[in-house]
Order: sequence, then structure tokens, then C-alpha cells
Amino acid sequence: MKILLIRFSSFGDVTQCLSVPSAFAARYPNAEVHWVTRSDFAHLLEGHPHIHRVWAFDRKKGLSGLGLLIRELRKENFALVYDAHNNLRSRLIAGGLQFPWDWRRLFSPPQVIRRSLKRWKRFLLFKFRINLFEQPFAGQRDLLEPLQQLGIPKLPPPAAPQLFLSRKDLDAAQTALGSFANGEFWTCAASAAHELKRWPVPHWQELILSRPQDRFVLLGGPDDTFYADIASVAPDRVLNLAGKCSLTVSAAVIAKSKMLVANDTGLLHVAEQLGVKAIAMMGPAPFGFPCRPRTKILELDLSCRPCSKHGQGPCVNEKFHRCMVEITPRQVSDTMTAISGTAP
Repeated sequence: MKILLIRFSSFGDVTQCLSVPSAFAARYPNAEVHWVTRSDFAHLLEGHPHIHRVWAFDRKKGLSGLGLLIRELRKENFALVYDAHNNLRSRLIAGGLQFPWDWRRLFSPPQVIRRSLKRWKRFLLFKFRINLFEQPFAGQRDLLEPLQQLGIPKLPPPAAPQLFLSRKDLDAAQTALGSFANGEFWTCAASAAHELKRWPVPHWQELILSRPQDRFVLLGGPDDTFYADIASVAPDRVLNLAGKCSLTVSAAVIAKSKMLVANDTGLLHVAEQLGVKAIAMMGPAPFGFPCRPRTKILELDLSCRPCSKHGQGPCVNEKFHRCMVEITPRQVSDTMTAISGTAP
């Protein structure tokens, strides 16, 4: 049996979707699972024992490139297609595979399961503040939910890793860490796609100063220039790797760390798929919640949450950014101690 999974992006969604091939393997032990994703995320799927082939799509090639991809995919004769993205490109692929180009497939087209975007629930949530989503909304659970009709449970494996790192990535992480590779350290994902999802810089600084015996590694992108302000409070104990590591090398750094402390961002889901303990500070957005028991969620119960689909705002609370500001450094530090069993 051949199965095709379609999920192009984004970083966090592709990472959360890594549970799906394992779910297919548990349900159909002899299945051959293929995955279509965007070319810049293909490396995240390498090494996964339940993914037999990755089809990398370069979006710069447009419709002609998509047509060529569909032509190649038709040769595989998939029995099942799971459209976990549900956009125009993924629908074209699924439709192209269902169309009986070959008369021998006329009466045996692949079964197509499509992940619902639940647009009506989204409309009620953001227009009328009526939240009908299962709480907390977890991406991994939502990606598995459509597969219940196949007898697949909607909860991911409780502890088994789903992100598999190469020796090259682990060695690169060792090099990037330098002296920090010797001994314990905490990783911190202090950035996020939108500023309202970020824990304030002074809070990160206070957290670091409150734990003088601990070392911290900051992971982020090249645009996260504010990381320099965080690192400046204790330059001998804080290693700023923003923009210096690829996504998979960042994942390898997290794998070597004691725990990840993170905003609502893709690296949070990396920790979950690696089986690494994490603290998730959740703010204005509704759809990025973790779901594994090793992750502790810190959040405030405010009537204004969620305020927007992706956390882009605007903030409508009388106290600006309250959902993140009132998660205190002391609260985060106490949670770190409780989960790790080590005091600052």
C-alpha cells in the first residue's frame, strides 16, 4: 500500500506533521509513505524511519513545476492521499492523482482525505469571540484528527521521538556550541513570527540573572538582533546562536540541552518531536499549542485571548501585551526548577 502525505509548510506545521507517518506505520505496518513538501523544508524529513520518499517542490517553478510533479506522482499509484495542507496546490495534486489518466485506474482512484480548515469555527472565534475549538488547540492533534476514519487515534505517540537528526547535524551543533557543549545548558527560543507572541526582553534578562549558576543558549534567526540585548546581561553564561544555525542544527542543539524555554514558535514543536522537555509561553494566538505531557504550558486566562489568527494583533487589552507581560520571570524560573528538579 502506498500513501502520499501533502504538507508544504510552514516550519512549525511540518514539524508537527512528523507524527503522521508514524501513525500510518502503526496502522499499516507494510505501507510505503511518501511526503510532498516545499524544497526548503525537505531536510526536516530526512532520516525519518517511516518516510520512504520525500518529494521536494520548488514553488519558484510555479504551475508548470507543479504539473511535472503531478505527472511523476501518478506513476506511483497511491492508494491513499492525505492532504494535510488543503490549499490550491495540494488540491491540484490530489485532484490530479484522482483523475483517471490511465484507464486501469478508472475504477480504483486513490482515496483522498483532506484536513478541514474549520473556517466556520474560525469565523465565529474571530468575529464573535465564540470558541468551538477543542481546548487547547494542538496542531499535532488537529493533523491526526481526519485520520480517525482509518482507525488512527488523534493523539500523537506520548514520548517516541519523531524528528531524527543526522550525525552531520549533531556534529555541527557540537561545533556551534563550543565550550557550552561541555556540561548542561538551557535553550531559549525568544523570538516568534510576530512581536506580540514574544516574551519581553527584560523578562528574559531577569530570568537569566535570577539563575546565576545556569548557562543559556539562544536560538533564532538572523533578524533577531534583539538577542544581543538578552545576551549582554551575562555574556559569559549566554551563547547567542541567532542566525548561526540551520533549522536541523538548531534542533540538534535543543536535543543536547536540558530543556527548551520558548515562545509560541516552531522550535517549540521541534522540542516536542524530539522528546525534550519544554516550557511554552502562550500568548495571543490560538493554534500553536503543544500537546505532549513533557511540555508545560504557561498562559493567562484573559477574555481577549486569542486576539488574532497568528498573533499579529492588534492588542485590545487595556494593558498592552498583558498576556505575555504577566507571565513573570519568577514563574518561569520556578517551572524550570519544578520540571528539571534543579534549583538555580
